[in-house]
Amino acid sequence: MSTWSLDALFKSYDDPAYQSALETLDHTLKEANIWLSKHLEASPLEALKDGLALSRKLRKELIKVGAFVNLSLATNTTDEASLKAMQTVQGYQASVTPFNAGFKRFVAGLENLDTLLDDLEIAPYKFFLTSIQDQAKYQLSDGEEALLSKLTQTGSSAWSRLQGELTSTMEVPFRGEIKNLSDIRNLAHAKDAKTRQEAYEAEMAAYPSVERSVASALNAIKGEVLTVTKARGYESPLAQAVIQSRMQQETLDALIAAMQDALPSFRAYLKRKAALLGHEKALPWYDLFAPIGATSTTFTPASAMAYVIKQFKTFSDDLAALASRAYDEQWIDFYPKSGKRGGAFCSNLHPIKQSRILTNFEGSFSNLITLAHELGHAYHGDKIFNEDILNASYTMPVAETASTLCETIVKKAAIKDAADDDEKIFLLEQSIMGSTQVIVDILSRYTFENNVFEARKQGPLSAKRLKDLMDDAQAGAYGDAIQADVRHPYMWINKPHYYSAGLSFYNFPYAFGLLFAKGIYAQYQEKGSTFVKDIDHLLQKTGQMTVEDVADLIGINVREKAFWDASLDVIKDEIAQFMALTDKLV
Repeated sequence: MSTWSLDALFKSYDDPAYQSALETLDHTLKEANIWLSKHLEASPLEALKDGLALSRKLRKELIKVGAFVNLSLATNTTDEASLKAMQTVQGYQASVTPFNAGFKRFVAGLENLDTLLDDLEIAPYKFFLTSIQDQAKYQLSDGEEALLSKLTQTGSSAWSRLQGELTSTMEVPFRGEIKNLSDIRNLAHAKDAKTRQEAYEAEMAAYPSVERSVASALNAIKGEVLTVTKARGYESPLAQAVIQSRMQQETLDALIAAMQDALPSFRAYLKRKAALLGHEKALPWYDLFAPIGATSTTFTPASAMAYVIKQFKTFSDDLAALASRAYDEQWIDFYPKSGKRGGAFCSNLHPIKQSRILTNFEGSFSNLITLAHELGHAYHGDKIFNEDILNASYTMPVAETASTLCETIVKKAAIKDAADDDEKIFLLEQSIMGSTQVIVDILSRYTFENNVFEARKQGPLSAKRLKDLMDDAQAGAYGDAIQADVRHPYMWINKPHYYSAGLSFYNFPYAFGLLFAKGIYAQYQEKGSTFVKDIDHLLQKTGQMTVEDVADLIGINVREKAFWDASLDVIKDEIAQFMALTDKLV
């Protein structure tokens, strides 16, 4: 039960169902090419209906095949069969590009789209189709789109795979053993202070072996993004990220301003943590995740799931049932191992209406919260599976809503049920520690990525320059709460979010998700279980609305800094509780 099963997709690359899926793709691509050459001969309504049907079919089969390959590689980045299959998948992705570009160009040119949307078959796709018209100005020619799709296979996609392979197979010598990067980073949560420090030092000593190669990957990807965004007509990669997030710049500005204003509270917490751990004034990076207080609880996958399901049930039977299903049907791959990618993620698989969750579980409370977070993504997927596959693509900011809400449910329940002050301090600090990562560290990552893009315009950046930029960004966010000579200048190496050419700035959405979820949870506490159906409706509609309109469904104005300030006040209250409980300990 500790590894996931992909059988609901395919049993293997030799599975007849896998071969049938490839044959379906071949056949559908032929139909798509016929549509491209013949659609202007049909009526706009008939051509639109046929184009939508082909889009649905292609998306369904590509998701199934692509997910099987990507998920296989996630747990074994060097698997030769999967690497070979990835080439096949990329070939199909490139082959689909001319149709996708042609269909978008056709929709963009429909002057009577409003009239066509009166048709009952077309009406459900209003947001999908009007978004295509809105984005048309950023589309390249059909030939350029096809060429770009092929070039990314040997460009940004290949560089991204290199970063994943190098970090997943890194060998880190530690106390006479060889550990992988996920294992060594998990030791940051160890109870023993010497273990935390030595693990950090071993991690820092290991990065130079890959820093030049990973720096090359980052330079290549960011250089490609700068070239492509300029060619498409975006003002900047950040502008593209905001537009792709279906967000207004006004909303992002309000969020960032609130985060910056809240930094003093987080720094006060970090300084208190430093004092509790015996450090003068500031905290060394290796003690950021040090446990404070005490708990005797460690978790196995089974006990972690039982705990999460129990807490989810206080919110809704539906959420608890989803978590139970994820465990019973082997949706989760728990433990770290050599060749498995680091971190955690959830992949929602619309064609089979299931999800798959990857974690690097070691039994800590932090691992438990990560599990709750990823199950929240699965819950979001479960709601949006009720919509057509073309209406199921939600953007990064709202993607973190359900996950952070589920984190909050588990954390709040655990703090409430704490056996004594020691355990309450431990649980409160774990919660604040997580919020610090999502507010303070995310702010540093946002700053770092902004500065990398600006510097990359002048040419490639050395590993040393990247380290300096990361160090500067961390100094700006953490201030004097972290020891200046013991930060983490290599953080750019192990965060895969920097290595996606299609998802620049995958950092601020975490802050949005945390604080948006805090606001939603506050309403849930006020309104009770009857509000759950409103949350479910919100999640289900995230693929068909802007961020601002999604928030408006429950009366939240995310354009105003006041909302974000109020959400941050919830975290500040936790910090105040922590400070009061630990006053007598320093």
